[in-house]
Amino acid sequence: MEIYLFRHGMAENAAAGEPDSSRKLTDEGKEKTAAVAKMARAANVQPSAIISSPYVRALETARVAARELGFEGKVITAPELVPHGSPENVWNVIRERRDDDSILLAGHEPLMSGLAAYLLGSPALRVEMKKSALVRIDVDSLRGAPQGVLRWMLIPKLANC
Repeated sequence: MEIYLFRHGMAENAAAGEPDSSRKLTDEGKEKTAAVAKMARAANVQPSAIISSPYVRALETARVAARELGFEGKVITAPELVPHGSPENVWNVIRERRDDDSILLAGHEPLMSGLAAYLLGSPALRVEMKKSALVRIDVDSLRGAPQGVLRWMLIPKLANC
């Protein structure tokens, strides 16, 4: 299975009294997210499922990715993808999608970098996921703990953003 981890783009600051979960992407965040998604399309990324954190900025990131990748399905939300979610719980979400060949997950730090390390079978590994970064990790088996292979990482700077 191909697993794509997409960290949300640059978001606005939280307004006084508003929850962190309601923060939206800035115009720059949308632009950089779209640029990375376009590079992914050029790399033939075709997710069969897109799953997002329920936070607004992650949902917007997932929707930009869906648009740029030509994904016609519905973006699914999963509370496991919130910023301080557990990589193990996200792994269980992935395992429930065993019929999918390719899944894109949209979320936040520190979860995304921790999830990348976990999927690579090395939870102590340090992975730096910049805003709008997209990582591809392939896993051969959904049984037990993951032993993924890092294929690539795309960042806005590669798209001259």
